[in-house]
Amino acid sequence: MLDPKTVASMRELRVEIDRLDRQIVEQLTYRLSLIDRAIDLKPSEGLPARIEERVEDVVAKVKAHAVQTGGDVELFEQLYRIMIEASILREERVLGTGDVK
Repeated sequence: MLDPKTVASMRELRVEIDRLDRQIVEQLTYRLSLIDRAIDLKPSEGLPARIEERVEDVVAKVKAHAVQTGGDVELFEQLYRIMIEASILREERVLGTGDVK
């Protein structure tokens, strides 16, 4: 990764942003493949799509990591909540809804 302070022009900055965006999409695609695997595994473990404790655990870990890296904690929380909700909806299409007992 480039140190943003060393980027000398908008052209160079845009190239770096585009490169990073490709990496982010690849990582998110991998994350979705893990969600798809959860869809396969949850029924045999008697788990619903939505598990609130897990949602809050993931968000807490993201926020803690954002603090450690100097990231925007509120922004990352919002992004992850959107991504988690989309993942749960993806699971619910296959698994249905329900609460953990």
